[in-house]
Amino acid sequence: MNSPTLTLASDSGAKSSNLAFALGSLPAPRRRDAMVFYAFCREIDDIADEAGRTPEEKHRLLDAWKNGLRGNQPIPASLRDIIMRHRIDRELLVQIVEGVEMDIEPGDFETFNDLRTYCWHVASAVGLVSIKLFGCTDAKSTRYAEDLGYALQITNIIRDVGEDAALGRIYLPVEDTERFGVDRAQLRNGMATGRFRELLEFEAGRAREYYAGARQSLTAQDAKALLPAETMREIYSRLLDRMEGDGFRVLETRYRLSKVEKLAILLKKRIGFPW
Repeated sequence: MNSPTLTLASDSGAKSSNLAFALGSLPAPRRRDAMVFYAFCREIDDIADEAGRTPEEKHRLLDAWKNGLRGNQPIPASLRDIIMRHRIDRELLVQIVEGVEMDIEPGDFETFNDLRTYCWHVASAVGLVSIKLFGCTDAKSTRYAEDLGYALQITNIIRDVGEDAALGRIYLPVEDTERFGVDRAQLRNGMATGRFRELLEFEAGRAREYYAGARQSLTAQDAKALLPAETMREIYSRLLDRMEGDGFRVLETRYRLSKVEKLAILLKKRIGFPW
């Protein structure tokens, strides 16, 4: 069977409004390169999420991407270009694809370490590529990217508990739901049982530890380059605060920051670094 042709849609990329705001702090050339990378991330996400494809078809398409990234078939020229110019480790991109594959037929994460591995693939590895595109040069920014990735993904998991459970996906570790007496079957039906709020407070505490770890790894040398990441850190930190302040009503409420709030964060971050 012939391998599928690998392409990137010209209008994919940073469709997330949070990401779009964050990338607004990048100089235009770096922003264009980042958009190519996030188009790649969007492309493989869409493959895993496409309802019209069988799991086998999804795996075949993602295997083609892994083969292409490992040099066994052509990849889009725009992606190949940023890999070469920014000296991006292709294996990091493969790791991101492997993370997306975990969502095709999602199983339960028994422990937090299992969840942490997933978060590394789908978020921290994305951060490690991003710091290359942003122009970071300090080795400490590697730790920054990893910790921020964990924090952002855990925040997303908390926010999307209801939506994910309705699709049969529960990312909260089994050891944690058992600890707080939360029935996973009932959660899939949109019902909170046991100490559900305490469970989410517990997970939020983990996210905050990673936010703090990222902040501690931010150096003066890379502070300007990491403005997009710092914008994301503040947006999602505030989102976490909002959910907690509202009692984590994630099964009935979709939490978000307004465009005005996000613009204020972006402007605040840019004040000290006019381009």
